[in-house]
Amino acid sequence: MAVGLLATASVLIKIGKADTLDALTYAGRIEGATFLLLALVEVIAATATLDYWRKRRINYSGAVILFGVSAALGVSLLLLMLQISGRVYSPWLLLWIALVLWSSWALWILVRDRAYKGLLHPRRIAIGAIVSVLLGLTNLAYSQVYVPYVRSPLVESAAEFRGPSLNGEGTKMYLPVHLYVRNSGQVPVYLLGSIYWIRARSASTLKYKLIDSREFITPSGRVLNPGEEFAQDVVVKIEKPGKFDYESVSAQAEVYVVRKDRMTMTADYGRSGKNVGTLRAKGKDQDPPGPSDPYFRYQSEISNSSEILNVTRGRQRVTLWWVNHPGKPYIYVDVAPPGERKAFDINSLAAREDTIERYGLAEVRGSVAQMPFAELLEKAQDARPTQ
Repeated sequence: MAVGLLATASVLIKIGKADTLDALTYAGRIEGATFLLLALVEVIAATATLDYWRKRRINYSGAVILFGVSAALGVSLLLLMLQISGRVYSPWLLLWIALVLWSSWALWILVRDRAYKGLLHPRRIAIGAIVSVLLGLTNLAYSQVYVPYVRSPLVESAAEFRGPSLNGEGTKMYLPVHLYVRNSGQVPVYLLGSIYWIRARSASTLKYKLIDSREFITPSGRVLNPGEEFAQDVVVKIEKPGKFDYESVSAQAEVYVVRKDRMTMTADYGRSGKNVGTLRAKGKDQDPPGPSDPYFRYQSEISNSSEILNVTRGRQRVTLWWVNHPGKPYIYVDVAPPGERKAFDINSLAAREDTIERYGLAEVRGSVAQMPFAELLEKAQDARPTQ
């Protein structure tokens, strides 16, 4: 029985120490301190077994063991439920199952042996223990569910046209476009990737033609804190504007973000961008499988907001593809365990919903800015210096 109590204590120390020092939220650090306190209880209970199963000189040794075993059962059940709800297998799963089975058996042995008989008021103490467990579970639910959803991020992206100009011969128009992303919420976010589209609409066919599309936030993976804004100006060159057979020009921006209070990315994410040719040469283009169109990819391992989630979810990795699809480039994000082989599917709602729920993934697409081309040309001509 002492072995099971010490095994539980070692798990609690591992989780508690990591969360007390490194959890991303204040509530997570309180959880860590609570786990360290429970680890101390488990060690004391393991020490009490030396008296209870031998000479029984201490009246409360049985009750101490009973409390330690009950705490072990509650913690192992909690971790097992988190593991199952996450629908991710990790090597820790076998340990949770073993601890649940062992603590259930130990609790049955202690109750049958009436280990609580040394207590003056066993019912009151049992009620107090149950209330303490319920308060602990409430705190865990508050920190992992309520707080993250109350403090929701509010990120905006947009594109704006600035004053166009012509070259000296009037054969080229330079159209500046102001692109920005702003964090108007209360939660810092990681900017995983960005893209903008500049399109022209044909006056005859009413179809759109892609003029330019690139990323505008570099390096990717940078942090955008509440109240901060990142802006970038790009200049689109239009050849022979006088013969430009389009009635309007439009601009739109999009970014992918995740909540910084739910995960931590390694610093090499922004330097990990590689095109499919380089990845294929290194044998990494199928880890995970990407789209059939040309692309470049960012990738990095991540850690969760607390050690509890790290041990129940296992290793996780974020991957972003910037896909150069003909006429319609796009970006796509996936979070999955390293080495998981699954087909590239941008329409997979289940995978997207899991990432949204766990990490607050958001696709932030700004509204379309559109102007008549005739108006842009007129402004460019007015701004042209007179000879």
